[in-house]
Amino acid sequence: MPFQFVQTSIAQLSDATGLDVASLKILICTLLSFPFGVIFKRLPDQHYTLKNVYNVTVSAFYVFGILNLRSGILTLFISAMGCYFITRYLRTSAMPWVNFLFLMLHLCYSHLHTQFFVEYDPTIIDITGAQMVLVMKLSAFGWNIHDGKQPKASLTQFAQERVVKKHPNLLPYIGYVFFYASLLTGPAFDYADYDKFIHSTLFDDVPDSKRPGKRKRRIPRSGVQSFKKTMQGFFWAIILLQLPKYVNLPYVLSGEFYANHNFIYRIFYLWILGFGHRLKYYTIWLIAEGACILCGLGYNGYDTATDTFKWDRVQNIDPWAFETGQNVHACLEAWNMNTNKWLKNYVYLRIARKGKKPGFKSTLFTFVTSAFWHGTRPGYYLTFVLGAVLQTVGKIYRRNLRPIFLEADGKTPKPSKKLYDFACYLGTQLAFGFISQPFVILDFRKSVYCWYTCYFYITIISVVTIFVFKGPYGKVATRWCQSHSASYQAQNASDNKRKLSIKETEAVVAHVENMLEKDRFDTLGLPPIDVLETVDKEEIDENIKELTIAWKSFRERRGSIKEDDFEGLKDAYNNFTNEINEIFLTKKEEILKKAKEEPKKTE
Repeated sequence: MPFQFVQTSIAQLSDATGLDVASLKILICTLLSFPFGVIFKRLPDQHYTLKNVYNVTVSAFYVFGILNLRSGILTLFISAMGCYFITRYLRTSAMPWVNFLFLMLHLCYSHLHTQFFVEYDPTIIDITGAQMVLVMKLSAFGWNIHDGKQPKASLTQFAQERVVKKHPNLLPYIGYVFFYASLLTGPAFDYADYDKFIHSTLFDDVPDSKRPGKRKRRIPRSGVQSFKKTMQGFFWAIILLQLPKYVNLPYVLSGEFYANHNFIYRIFYLWILGFGHRLKYYTIWLIAEGACILCGLGYNGYDTATDTFKWDRVQNIDPWAFETGQNVHACLEAWNMNTNKWLKNYVYLRIARKGKKPGFKSTLFTFVTSAFWHGTRPGYYLTFVLGAVLQTVGKIYRRNLRPIFLEADGKTPKPSKKLYDFACYLGTQLAFGFISQPFVILDFRKSVYCWYTCYFYITIISVVTIFVFKGPYGKVATRWCQSHSASYQAQNASDNKRKLSIKETEAVVAHVENMLEKDRFDTLGLPPIDVLETVDKEEIDENIKELTIAWKSFRERRGSIKEDDFEGLKDAYNNFTNEINEIFLTKKEEILKKAKEEPKKTE
């Protein structure tokens, strides 16, 4: 058997390190992408065919030489060729949706097959992970082809930058699909980026003085940036190898965890355990990003202000932002970034009709897509449903509680804001420790038991919060929060100054009724605001002499208006006339209605 020596060596290394064979194979391929990336950067810039052949050849070595993934590569090939023929030969506006449906159904079949018909084998790589990455790339590719035939004005800026005007031939397409540095774990990226990368136009803005080598190679040096990103990955890998010795999932599910520890210990244990679950993603995504940076695909422009290059084109994770996030939204923005971009730009925004903002239908379809994309096991849905609820709860807290800790301007934090921030941080991180467990456990009963060990506390807090602020006592709770908010009180005071008081309203109503009784259906002699450009103070007082009492009272309550503050006077007068005209129109309608009813009564 070809490459038998490689397989034997990997098995021996697995025994020595304690890593399962499948994970070790993925790690080896990811690490090999670095020397292969060094070679790629030195291929002649104009030899586009050679670059594509090189990418496919390296991927073939991974698949057949290291991964031993013959059946799995067939799965990827079916998705790739199905997409190729649909996007090339189906000439209809529904093409992107047909392509999307084909890819998702094929992925769903793989999920179901793995769930019900395949026994877990630590030596075999689950190809659905690579297929999930491919679904993102190929569904986006369908929309890129479609957008290339649409008027530029009808596209978003994001879509304009990624259009594909001409359907690619098979070789560059296969090079894009089976690009070695992101074949198994991502990151996903659009075909337009790959095309620019292969043709080196991605590096057009690199100054000549920054181009390396005697031949002035177009791809700039990226070794340092790649090394930093890779070392971050290894940092998390070290913690990943050590943490399970102290915190692990089998202990949580054993029964001893619940019996031997109190509630506070258990919730913090799940927090650390959730952190441990994220470590493998931090490790592999950061190392894979480092490989993409080294070969040049991570290049994202030259910053003339700082004289530096940006290398975040394919960034997929920001561990620091996630681990310090103070709300669910901030954490999700830092997690699996490319998937978030895909869901937003190729699902959420595409569901909405042209010219319409995305609504509930877009949100629901995006949620269903995300759930099916991840898999069909119950644990995924427990995590996603509660995660969606937590986002709603987060919005409620931010809208109602956060203003209490801000000054009247709504921006400057009070000293107590530090306590609010800490509470948000602690609550958010504890919540993720709780909701992330089913995503790893997958089994429904075990997931529910894991939540039971902490008395479903996050679920209960979420339900109670929604009931308090959205239920029958929602207005009471909201008003209580507003009563403790300096910014709301200031705004309310400002609004009250702009409205007539009860006594002022009574005076105006009496005057309006008197005018209407005389059949004076005009605007009470009050000039509109545009006339005020040339009016002076004496003219204003003359026009409202019959409403002097209400006007003076109204001005006095707006204490900020001084005698020489004519702009403030015009603003006050505008508010005053608007209030009067509203009263006038209301009374006018009442009198007209009575006038129409009186003849009917006499009959």
